[in-house]
Amino acid sequence: MTSSPDSSLDQPVRGFLDQLAAPTPTPGGGGAAAVTGAMAAGLVAMAARFSASRLPGAGDLADQADELRHRLGQLADMDARAYTAVLDVFSRRGEADQGWEGQRREALLAAAMVPLEIAAIGARVAALALRVAEGGNPNLRGDAVTGALLAAASARSAASLVEINVGLGGLDPELSRRAAQAVADASAAAEQVMDTERAGQEH
Repeated sequence: MTSSPDSSLDQPVRGFLDQLAAPTPTPGGGGAAAVTGAMAAGLVAMAARFSASRLPGAGDLADQADELRHRLGQLADMDARAYTAVLDVFSRRGEADQGWEGQRREALLAAAMVPLEIAAIGARVAALALRVAEGGNPNLRGDAVTGALLAAASARSAASLVEINVGLGGLDPELSRRAAQAVADASAAAEQVMDTERAGQEH
């Protein structure tokens, strides 16, 4: 994944999991949602590459999944920075700064926009997984199914963070609506993938 030099993603998986469990603000839910989506995209890319001989455009699907995976890596770092900025603003609550309320809304808006993009990407990854599950290598269908389910989980968890930040900041409800739509799209694609899997088991 493309990440900053001090990214939490530049360490072994065990280290990232230890950081999630540590009593520190970041990485947190947003980072976990992003990494979950990135794992989903990685599975979809792999399943697409193993489907080159039977799925038209499999290489393009794999490339799209790779691009989304890299973007999610960036968003994991962006989420940590956005949340740190929120904590910084709230730590100055009560100071004689007349612009504090505006700073609070600005920080919460930034903190909402990152998981909103994570949710949107989750829907896109789930849609790619559906295409691979339907027409790809049947031996990799389990990976496509897992990718779709993880993508849907990534979208759902990220959308919940959008909702929280919208509520805290009194932000435009349209942000929550967009996040909810991403969840609906991702969930629908994941359910179709499951239908494809069940159909495959019957034959």
